[in-house]
Amino acid sequence: MIDAHVFEITLTYPADATQAMPPNANFSRNNIMRSAAKHEVAASSPAAYGGDDTRYNPEELLLMSLSECHMLTYLAIAAKKQMTIVRYEDRATGHLGVGEFGLAGKISMQQVTLHPRITVASATNLDEARAIHTKAHANCFIANSVNFPLTIESEIIEAAREQLFNS
Repeated sequence: MIDAHVFEITLTYPADATQAMPPNANFSRNNIMRSAAKHEVAASSPAAYGGDDTRYNPEELLLMSLSECHMLTYLAIAAKKQMTIVRYEDRATGHLGVGEFGLAGKISMQQVTLHPRITVASATNLDEARAIHTKAHANCFIANSVNFPLTIESEIIEAAREQLFNS
């Protein structure tokens, strides 16, 4: 194995002593995830699978990981190109189901689309700002770790001069 960075989290179930546990058919899926010296993440499964919609579920966390990895890679490339990024927003959507990706007959993520909306400084080369997405996608660690299609539908906006000073 290649010399690599190691990441570690802890997951604790149950999230609290009062929640119903298996073999109860309505057992709670609530759990707590942690990483050293960071805030806890309250997690569960989606409500469709008996979970608590007020907590993050694995599917949302996967989308967040893909979105954030793409953004961080995009920003790193933009910084190397001396490109001023005023704002970066994304809305990621994922489609879970049975299909050609994942194990045959098993539910898995079938498609994810990122919809980044990036505001760049005025006079930025907008074609270059768009092209960074291709390089960011190719170099995103998390995107390189999944087996389903991940598409990027981006929007690049040129900031008005006053946005540069008010951001």
